[in-house]
Amino acid sequence: MNVHSETWGNTSDGRAIKLYTLTNDNGMTVRLSSLGAAIIEVHVPDRDGNSENVNLRAPNLEDYVDNPSGFGVVVGRYANRIGNGRFMLDGKTYELAVNNGPNHLHGGLRGFQHKAWTPIVIDGLQLPGQDQTELVGVGFHYESADGEEGYPGKVSVLVSYTLHRDNRLTLSYQAETDAPTVINLTNHAYWNLGGAGSGDVLGHELKIMASRYLDFDRNVLPTGDILPVGNSPFDFSLPTPIGQNIEQAGGYDLCYTIDDWDGTLRHAATARDPKSGRVMEVHTTEPGVQLYTAEHFDESAGSAGYAARHAFCLECQHYPDSPHHEDFPSTVLRPGEQYTQITEHRFRVD
Repeated sequence: MNVHSETWGNTSDGRAIKLYTLTNDNGMTVRLSSLGAAIIEVHVPDRDGNSENVNLRAPNLEDYVDNPSGFGVVVGRYANRIGNGRFMLDGKTYELAVNNGPNHLHGGLRGFQHKAWTPIVIDGLQLPGQDQTELVGVGFHYESADGEEGYPGKVSVLVSYTLHRDNRLTLSYQAETDAPTVINLTNHAYWNLGGAGSGDVLGHELKIMASRYLDFDRNVLPTGDILPVGNSPFDFSLPTPIGQNIEQAGGYDLCYTIDDWDGTLRHAATARDPKSGRVMEVHTTEPGVQLYTAEHFDESAGSAGYAARHAFCLECQHYPDSPHHEDFPSTVLRPGEQYTQITEHRFRVD
C-alpha cells in the first residue's frame, strides 16, 4: 500500500494543486485532488478482475476550478439547500447567496468545493484497534474565514481519505469554530459501477436502509413532513433497479432518513451493478443520504460530456434546510464543540 503525489497545476492565484494516488494490494486505486478536496478517480475490479474507474470525473484541472456539477468534491460550509438563502441563529439573521432558485445551495457561489485545500499525507495511520500498516491516505485542511459566503465564525476543517486493504475507502470529517455557526458537509461523488462513461445506471440495483424520506416542494426544499417510502416511487427498501420507477418519480433528488440513526456508523445503502458484479456499500454516521441521479447532466462541458442518469450520488449528510426545522437533527456548531462525521464506501464483487 502506498501514496504517490504529483503536481497537477496551479490556480490563477498561483497555488499549486496536488494529485494523490492511493493504492492497495487488491487492485483498488483512489486518486484525490487538493482542489476541492476532491475524489478524482476510484478504480475497482469487476468479477473478472478487470479494473475500471467508477467515479465520474471532469477531464482537466481547469474544469475543477468552477466545477458546476461538483464532481467528487467536498461540499460546504452547508451541503444541500437552505431555504431563501437565510437562517437565524441565536436571534440574528444571516444572509447567504441565493444560487438555486430561491435557495442557497452547497455553500454558495464559491463554497468549499472551489477552494485549494492544504494536503497532509497519511502513510501508515494509527487508528484504534487497527494495524497502522493496514491503511494509507491523505488529509485536506481548509480554514473558512468568518463571514465567508455569509456564514458566521472562522471554521477549521479537516477531511481525510483513507484506503484499507479490504477495499474500504473511509472519509473522516472534523471541524471546529470560534463562533456559533451551522455546518453540513458531504462528498459529491458521482458513481457508475459499470465504469465512468459506460452508459446509464438505470439497471443498477439500489437498496437504501430508510423507510422514510423528507417530503419536498417544487424547489426541492423539505416541507417538514417525513413520509413513508411504501407505495411510492421512492421505495428502495428492497434491492430495486434505479430505473424501475424513475419516470414516475421524475428523477431522483431527495433525502432519505436512515432507519434507527443514532450517530454511530450504520449501513445506509448498497448499490450493485449486475453486469460487472461490482457492489458498493455505503456506511455513515450521518442521519440522511441524498439520492441524486444526475438529472441536470446534458452532455455539455459543465457535465463533462455525460448524459442525465449516467451516474448516481449517495450524499451522506444532515438534512437539508435543517436551520428552519427545529425537529430535524441540529447542524449548529458552537465553540468548544467538534463536528465529526465518518462515511465509508466498501467495494466488493459478487
